[in-house]
Amino acid sequence: MPQLEATPTIDYQSDTYKDAYSRINAIVIEGENEAYDNFVKLAEMLPENKDELISLAKMERRHAKGFQACGRNLEVTPDMDFAREFFSKLHGNFEKAAEEDDIVTCLVIQALIIECFAISAYNIYIPVADDFARKITEGVVKDEYTHLNYGEEWLKANFDDVKERIETANRENLPLVWKMLNQVENDARVLNMEKEELIEDFTIAYGEALANVGFNTRETVRMLTHGLRSAA
Repeated sequence: MPQLEATPTIDYQSDTYKDAYSRINAIVIEGENEAYDNFVKLAEMLPENKDELISLAKMERRHAKGFQACGRNLEVTPDMDFAREFFSKLHGNFEKAAEEDDIVTCLVIQALIIECFAISAYNIYIPVADDFARKITEGVVKDEYTHLNYGEEWLKANFDDVKERIETANRENLPLVWKMLNQVENDARVLNMEKEELIEDFTIAYGEALANVGFNTRETVRMLTHGLRSAA
């Protein structure tokens, strides 16, 4: 009878782990901080939903503080300069859309793409995290589904009017995610997170989000594959 392969023990205190973690931890902190700013901006753009969006923003601020605590627990200083550069293109696209009062693109970037990116990364990370970080991340990922749901419901309610704009926002921003996953591949592997798993989990989550908004299977596949081609 074949034996199951044992999961390798992770040395959370090794220099190699801590070096990789300094960038991964910074990415999640920066991602949550930018999400806070993005939801505050969306609250200005959608005053009828201001209270709900400010509540979502405050969740993201709590998440950032939780991940800062994860870094301190391992005595790791997050490389925030790396993280800001990592998110710079998505951040710039969100800011440009906000300046143009393009609510649809802002929601696609923050409430679909970034939330699906976070959910997939957190779900892959939880089984290989240290005990302290696991507890923090399990709490965070539950909240992220709430943020994803907000974007899905707003876009679904306005789908006929905004469908083409969603497709355009997808073409402009999804390729950035594939490039971001490539950029973090080596560090993620040190944390026992394989890029193929991250891609698979993100593809499933984002595909489901597009379907929930109103796209059919053929349209969803086309949108996903376009992103992959553009990032190649």
